[in-house]
Amino acid sequence: MKIISFTRRIIRGLGLSAAALLSLAAAAQAEMSDWVDNEGGRMRLIALPPERDGTIHGGLQIEPKPGWITYWREPGSSGIPPQITVAPESGVALKDIRYPVPKHINDGKVDDIGYDAPVVLPLTFKADGDGAPGAIKATAFIGICKELCVPFQAAFELPLSSARQSRPEEEALLEQAEKALPEEASSGFQVVSHKMSADTKELWLEIALPGGGDTAPQVIVTGPNGYVFTKQLMSKRDGKTFSTSVAIGKLPRNYALKGKTWHALVIDGGRAMETPLAFE
Repeated sequence: MKIISFTRRIIRGLGLSAAALLSLAAAAQAEMSDWVDNEGGRMRLIALPPERDGTIHGGLQIEPKPGWITYWREPGSSGIPPQITVAPESGVALKDIRYPVPKHINDGKVDDIGYDAPVVLPLTFKADGDGAPGAIKATAFIGICKELCVPFQAAFELPLSSARQSRPEEEALLEQAEKALPEEASSGFQVVSHKMSADTKELWLEIALPGGGDTAPQVIVTGPNGYVFTKQLMSKRDGKTFSTSVAIGKLPRNYALKGKTWHALVIDGGRAMETPLAFE
């Protein structure tokens, strides 16, 4: 299914001016900005002081209000993924954004992948030059939705201290965010094999699971940018071994699978693993 717009909900805010959509954060304190509020929640930017090689570890902290959700990197049938843009004059580049394990939210009206509770998205920045950057100037844009979707955009200017003393609150938030990320594949938790059907309608997976049981794990497959697949057609669990076929919906026109890499996220109880799926 291709992610193109908030097609399944009423969208508010699109008729507003850019200035009305843009919320500017107030003066930052240390390496944590003030909260920027929105009808559906709030968000702020977190960063630790730069390391000696110019690496800056940070995070985008999002707190949806009760009943509201925000989105994973591939949001599902509607919505938009988080977008973060760093101003060139910051002297800082965004190198990576990572995502804690999301929820598959399917209530019969929507089929989304995201977060219905507070979440911190770990960010990695890198200073462009030799000198220490004075601040991170960045704009974050997310979708936050309930019965309607509200585009939520905020601009942050977060001063960076060169002092390398401990930042307990920021460090604790980023440590928790790291723990919420999916595991990498290991011998006891991995996709053992994967194969696409000749008509590209089904993806067959053999998965080694970390524990026994009789409940089918959740499987979220991400394909080309903007495409995510969650529907399992047939599945069988035998203790720590799980086999399933995932329905592959419409792909881009003239899409060539050979040489491409997709990803699979497997959620089994309290553990989750994400791994690439290479197609030779």
